[in-house]
Amino acid sequence: MPLVLVAIVGIALIAGIVALANYLFSNNKASNVGNVTKVTPRDELLKLSNSRSVKMTVRGPIVANEEFRSYSIIISPNMREYKKYTGYLDDTKFERVYGNSMKAYQEVVYALDKAAMTKPGKAKPGSADDVDDVRGICATGKVYEYEILDYDRSVYRAWTSTCKGSPGTFGANVAQVSNLFIKQIPEEDRPRTERGARRLF
Repeated sequence: MPLVLVAIVGIALIAGIVALANYLFSNNKASNVGNVTKVTPRDELLKLSNSRSVKMTVRGPIVANEEFRSYSIIISPNMREYKKYTGYLDDTKFERVYGNSMKAYQEVVYALDKAAMTKPGKAKPGSADDVDDVRGICATGKVYEYEILDYDRSVYRAWTSTCKGSPGTFGANVAQVSNLFIKQIPEEDRPRTERGARRLF
């Protein structure tokens, strides 16, 4: 009888130790999951590596294919690229590529951060008002898209337009942020001016 009692106590003790170990392990795992730091759009903007770049794309009014215009500016630690397109198939009308440096890129992204480039707009990302597909948006005006890229993969994207009914997900001052992109292009290649203000093309 004492041997049976000892065996029962031993089994109960082992089961208790196993249960305690499982409890401690699961709590520790849950704690580690809870401590994972969420990467914000601002964090993505300020990451400095050769794989990083920032991009602005501007699309004009939706008109005849022959008259449709858009342009893009990409800035990375290694280069600055400016392209103007004609038509809806993005036929390249004008292209320039300039050198760059990590120091210059750092200054640009920190300036974009000061200009609140990643500030959410009126249509919060993921909400019912957020439309990721901008086709057909603001047919009579301009659409601005801003991206942060890791190689060719977009890790952040926001857009806005000049149409009151399509504010988009971009919440910063469009003129201020766009001007930072445009000023990375040498003066002679920038969009021409009209009445003192920068034109789209």
